[in-house]
Amino acid sequence: MVQAWYMDESADDPRRPHRAEPSRPVGLEQLRRLGVLYWKLDADKYENDPELEKIRKERNYCWMDIITICKDKLPNYEDKIKVFYEEHLHLDDEIRYILDGSGYFDVRDKEDRWIRIFMEKGDMITLPAGIYHRFSLDEQNYVKAMRLFVGDPVWTAYNRPADHFEARGRYLEFLAQTV
Repeated sequence: MVQAWYMDESADDPRRPHRAEPSRPVGLEQLRRLGVLYWKLDADKYENDPELEKIRKERNYCWMDIITICKDKLPNYEDKIKVFYEEHLHLDDEIRYILDGSGYFDVRDKEDRWIRIFMEKGDMITLPAGIYHRFSLDEQNYVKAMRLFVGDPVWTAYNRPADHFEARGRYLEFLAQTV
């Protein structure tokens, strides 16, 4: 089961858990109301997993690749880590499936507060187009993830403020309907 919680306000190392005190856990239903979808899969059989194939077919996730984020594997590692942690949005859904290692996706709730989602091996998440978010490794400094897309991959991130994009407007309309 996914672990998620409201974050503290500390600007300390983003690889730390940053749990608010007192602890304020966030459940799957609250994430769903933000448009965040989650699945738990068997990452050891990702190459031939009928459950993954079913999700990909149902949601039209037709393109994929695998990225390993660690100092030894990712070119320009330090710069990329900083870019991933900048608050941004995409014009398309962001779909990630953790095959090994772990990290955090942070998303904004309706009141603009940060929710941290701990992702580890077997976790798959979809962040909707238009949601402000960011990513950080945890203190293990390693994650291997499958990136999935509907259609051809689009890597463009738009740092906040990016409220003028149609995808952001659609996302805000979605939030207004999930009162």
